[in-house]
Amino acid sequence: MLNTLFFAALIIYFAAVLLHFVGIAFKKNALLTMGKYAYFAAFALHSAYIVTRGIYAGRFPMANQFEFAMSFAWGISLLCIILQTKFKLDWIIAVAYPATFLVLSYAALLPREISDLMPALRSAWFVLHIGSAVFSYAAFLLAGCAGVRYLLTLRKNPDTESTQLRQMDYFAYRLIALGMLLLTVVILSGCIWAEQAWSRFWSWDPKETWAFITWVLYAVYLHQRLRKNWQGKRMAVFAIIAVGVVLFTFIGVNQLLPGLHSYA
Repeated sequence: MLNTLFFAALIIYFAAVLLHFVGIAFKKNALLTMGKYAYFAAFALHSAYIVTRGIYAGRFPMANQFEFAMSFAWGISLLCIILQTKFKLDWIIAVAYPATFLVLSYAALLPREISDLMPALRSAWFVLHIGSAVFSYAAFLLAGCAGVRYLLTLRKNPDTESTQLRQMDYFAYRLIALGMLLLTVVILSGCIWAEQAWSRFWSWDPKETWAFITWVLYAVYLHQRLRKNWQGKRMAVFAIIAVGVVLFTFIGVNQLLPGLHSYA
């Protein structure tokens, strides 16, 4: 049942991507609408998978690389749906739909066995620390997606400063501000958790170090935005580059720099 739910969600996410881009290519609004409904259906199946896996595991399913990647994709999907439905940001779809599918595809390549929590993870800080990381990374990734869409739109209309461009720039900033707040929660809760688990607040573990590097990078973004009033193209480029650091913290550290967080 678990595999059925997971791969059904993955396939329907792909269908949503396909319907959206075919709808754009042939200018068929019906296909675009079908793509939205397919994405919502995939999100429902994805949510059902998370709940079912949590019931089987007897815990929140965020304890290893597969579960974090699967939750990461769910966070992207949830934020994308909120941006679509509440703020009517249909421009985010063209980059957020593929991002959701690609992150979940990465999860599909990882071992999906359910295992018991490691002793270090059995803590009241578990949900706050890892849950905040899920939504922090999702917000950063969508900000990078907004940056990509900004540059593509600007390339088509290099001489215009449209309302849509200003909206993309503004929401990329808001997403980064949200991600920064959540990443701060991740780092602070991780410090408290580390002191309880290993009797030290900070150990310069590779994951800790790169989380801090990510935090500094986005702090620079916010500083330049608020103090220097940087906007537009340069901030879009900054948001895209910063996503590379986020993805390295998420994937590259585990593959290349094993440490205390190798299980996540």
